Amino acid sequence: MRSFRMSAATARRVPALGTALFLAIGLFAPQSQAAPAPAGPPAAAGTTSSSAPRSIPFPEPDIRRTHPFKLSADDNDRDERSLGAPTAAPASAAKGFSAAAADSCPTDLSELISATGSALVQKLKDLPKVECTYPLFDLTGDNAATAFRESNLVTVANALRDDSPAYPGDNSTHIGQLLLFLRAAYWVQSNYPAVVGAYGPTLTAAANGALDAFFASPHSKDTTNANAALLVETATFIDQTSTLGRYAGVYKWLLSTYDGLTAPERLQATVRRFDPMVKDGFEDKKDTTGWKAALRADPTIVDVWAGFITRNEPVLNHDTLVSNTGRFLGYALKVDELKPRLRPILKDLITRWPNTGPTAPITMNLGWATRQFDKGHCADYGICDLGARLIPVILPTTYTCNPDLKIRAQDMSPWQLSSTCTNLVNQNPFFHKIIGDQGVIPGDVNTNLEVVVFNDEYHYKLYAWAFYDIDVDNGGMYEEGDPSKPGNQARFIAHEVWWDTSTFSIWNLNHEYTHYLDGRYNMGGDFAASELTPTTWWVEGIAENISAAYRNERNDKAIDLAATKAYKLSELFDTVYDQTASAEVNTNRVYRWGWLAVRYMLQKHRADVDTVLTKYRAADWNGARAFLKQDIGTRYDADFNTWLDACASNDCGPLPEAPTGPVTPTIPVCTIPDTRQFDKNCRRDNLAATTGNYSYHFVNLPAGVKTLTITSSGGTGNADLYYGGSTWATTGAYQAKSTNAGNGETLTITNPPAGWAFFSLAAQQDFAGATLSVQYQ
Repeated sequence: MRSFRMSAATARRVPALGTALFLAIGLFAPQSQAAPAPAGPPAAAGTTSSSAPRSIPFPEPDIRRTHPFKLSADDNDRDERSLGAPTAAPASAAKGFSAAAADSCPTDLSELISATGSALVQKLKDLPKVECTYPLFDLTGDNAATAFRESNLVTVANALRDDSPAYPGDNSTHIGQLLLFLRAAYWVQSNYPAVVGAYGPTLTAAANGALDAFFASPHSKDTTNANAALLVETATFIDQTSTLGRYAGVYKWLLSTYDGLTAPERLQATVRRFDPMVKDGFEDKKDTTGWKAALRADPTIVDVWAGFITRNEPVLNHDTLVSNTGRFLGYALKVDELKPRLRPILKDLITRWPNTGPTAPITMNLGWATRQFDKGHCADYGICDLGARLIPVILPTTYTCNPDLKIRAQDMSPWQLSSTCTNLVNQNPFFHKIIGDQGVIPGDVNTNLEVVVFNDEYHYKLYAWAFYDIDVDNGGMYEEGDPSKPGNQARFIAHEVWWDTSTFSIWNLNHEYTHYLDGRYNMGGDFAASELTPTTWWVEGIAENISAAYRNERNDKAIDLAATKAYKLSELFDTVYDQTASAEVNTNRVYRWGWLAVRYMLQKHRADVDTVLTKYRAADWNGARAFLKQDIGTRYDADFNTWLDACASNDCGPLPEAPTGPVTPTIPVCTIPDTRQFDKNCRRDNLAATTGNYSYHFVNLPAGVKTLTITSSGGTGNADLYYGGSTWATTGAYQAKSTNAGNGETLTITNPPAGWAFFSLAAQQDFAGATLSVQYQ
């Protein structure tokens, strides 16, 4: 669900919201997007074998992930970095200190807070244990300003520098208390800069001197828990002082020393503490920490990363620290100077282990990095055919619902496959009941949809990028492709609702299928052009409305937001994706307020909606925009505001159906006297036949026709559409067919031969009042 059709090299992509393999996942999705499969026994159906297109991403599920390998680079969020709480504190102690420590610590630190010079240093060393410094992280107001003045920090940093040469490898000399005082000061100052005041270059020099001296101490490299308890705090202090580049050698030593089979717990924690720093260092365009400069100065760090992974191969399948750290080799491709050195290293790692099973996180994520940061060089990594090799392995199940719909899945049972087909097929008439049916947009050749279903989000993010050349920073992707290109394959790539096993469902299934139908029947032209004007209010709003109403679900979050009256209707017509820096605000405005805006317009101003859709069908984006912003403008804002009050109290009322009676067609009636014959771009109305009989028709095509589109709609009963080519079309002799419930059928024939082409409406049951149109180009 991002833009229903995001432009990407003239292709339409519709994502469903979030962040990529190595980027932090950010947006939150509506909870009502998972579509349960209809109840009932499996229907009989046959199983068969089954572009850089335009795509729409859609929202990720708002759940806590429990995957064994974290797909996000932001494996430690800002709180877990403990820039505030010391690492020794319990995970719940974001700022305070543990109860156990309090038992043996002084309860009154007022003398320490007011001390200066050597007295301050001595009072810190007099604290019986490092945990006794934890209350310092909670200082505010005058206490914070007094304790953490810059001169005090310089004094303590110089004392740490002077004591470091004699550091014995544990905290018996109490230098940990000095380090934690500095940590607490930087933490409090970052939160209350106006209270504490700014820190200057004198402190920077003193802090660097303290760290330099500590790391120069021989025992600072002891691979013991006692030493690592201080190492992990120095690592955090490096983060607080933004000096990662200066201490790249320390990080390099840690990676060279680490042994996943024997490393003590605190040493593992130290390696992990560098994780967010390194990630931020790669993302920092200004290189304020000097990390990229350090890599350029010492490119052998990438060799150390590679050695870290291969040396720890015995625990690669179990230790996420090894896999997670390994991804930085992929990030290093952001530094252009390192690419020649990295390419053979990455090729070795990507091809060394299987791309499936426990080693997939390292091989596939590094492969993703080459696509992201070294695009066009797949041959250098031996993975140009990676997707082709793995699709049959990861997605072995293929299933054909009907000529218009097929499924490719990782692991779905026969009942899950057939019930998903039933779900989608039955959504077609529901969509047209709400929207109406003026037929397929001329020239749209997306005659069938492929639904790709991974078992869960983990496998989707791990493999979908390689299979379909898409971004996976979302909850799935609808790829419309170029709907005017013969042979184009529209595709919806998704995953099952793996966090709830009580019932089978596919995340966003009906929302994304609405995008497919909306693009086929409502949104003409090129999406890159439509994105130049805001169409998001409709694209996402109608998908939310159809999806929820079809499944008879209440949109709780949208209804709750109605009471806030956060937006005027005229403002919602301006909605675009990623409108603000806040993921939650974007999600609310795009999906929930989109639902409200479309619901209101369909209930109160249906004629205006039809006017807008007429312009959307014709790809008249500027005309639609002018109608919304000039003809409507702010005229409905006051009424929308009143409607929101009622909406918040009565569930916003029903989703109204399209007006009854014949839909005004957009193409003219055929004028040839023989009512069976069609000419270019015309229609025949009021067609009828009794069960088992036909309404036969034909058209004489000139040479060079690229696409022939035949569409039926309206009326009562159930008529199926058959195309016979150069012979009469029947249910037993045809080249193509469309057999949906009701009379809404479409066939698009690419490159038909010149001459007479025959087609018919076959009465599955008595039908009357149907309209049949023929368009070709």
